[in-house]
Formats: sequence, structure tokens, C-alpha cells
Amino acid sequence: MLNALVRNINALGLLGVAFILGMGLVMQVVLDELPCPLCLLQRVGFALLMYGFMLNIVIGQRFSHYGVIVFAALFGAMASLRQISLHVIPGSGTYGSAVFGYHLYTWSFLLFTATLLAVGVLLMLSRMPDMDMDGTVKMNLLERSACWIAVVTVALNVIATFLECGPLVCADNPVDYVMLKSLG
Repeated sequence: MLNALVRNINALGLLGVAFILGMGLVMQVVLDELPCPLCLLQRVGFALLMYGFMLNIVIGQRFSHYGVIVFAALFGAMASLRQISLHVIPGSGTYGSAVFGYHLYTWSFLLFTATLLAVGVLLMLSRMPDMDMDGTVKMNLLERSACWIAVVTVALNVIATFLECGPLVCADNPVDYVMLKSLG
């Protein structure tokens, strides 16, 4: 019973991170706020978080899967903290619009840190391994839906990033989509 609850928490975590990446994509497309290279690194951190949660759902809970989540959260937190440090000096300006008073890179740092705390709690609640007798894991509708939503969200972010940067290094302060501009 407890492992089923922890699996559902993993699915909700996966949906939460997919929502975060999706909202970043909405802000990029609707508000025309192109992500900078550090923003893209934070998106990579969120995608890696989703990978760790998805491993727990599809394969079963493992310490190594939680390790993926921890390393992804540390990677994302470092990228976020780097961007925060660039804009903390008065007069240095900011990047992007604020949401509830904080810029997205500050929200990212807070969410990566909260993920580390949540994974600590999940590790205390989990009993490993979570497999059926035949070595497979049965996914419920919530878990299956969360996985598909995550895959689609990451795919859309990859496409948007390719349209923004093309096959080259992204601009420090992007102003347009390189691939769309080159097509005409």
C-alpha cells in the first residue's frame, strides 16, 4: 500500500515537472521570451528530473533512480544559481519577466531545492524493490498518462530549442528563432 502511494507521488512529481517545462514553453511561444543558454540548461535539469521519476514509474523504484533525480536537481540548481548570481548585483538587470515577484531562474532554484527535499522524504518512505513476481511493474492510468505527457513535453521543448538555436550554440541573448529566420 505504501509503495503504491510512493509510486503515485512519483507520477504526480512527473506531472508537476512536465507542467513546469510546459509553462516555460508557453512563456516562450506566447510571450516571446526566448530562453537563454542558462535557461536551457535549467530545462535540461527538469527533463532529467522527469527521466528519474519516469524510471521509478516504468521500471520500479530503485535507489539509483532516485540518484538520477538528485543529480538532476543538483545540476539544475547549479545552473539556476549561476543565473541568479549574474543578476543579483543591483543595476545588472534581469532576464525575462517575473512570476509572482520572482524570475523563472529563481523559481527554478527553489523547485530544484524542493525536489531534493521531496526525494529525501520519498526515500524514507520507499521500500525497494517494487516489482511483481515476474520482474515487471504494472502502471496505472495516472502513471501511464504522466509518462506520455512528460515525453510530449520534452519533445516539444527539444523542437522549440532547435528552432531557436539550430544546430549551433545558442546566442547569449536570443532575439529570434535562428532556424525560422534562415528558412525565410
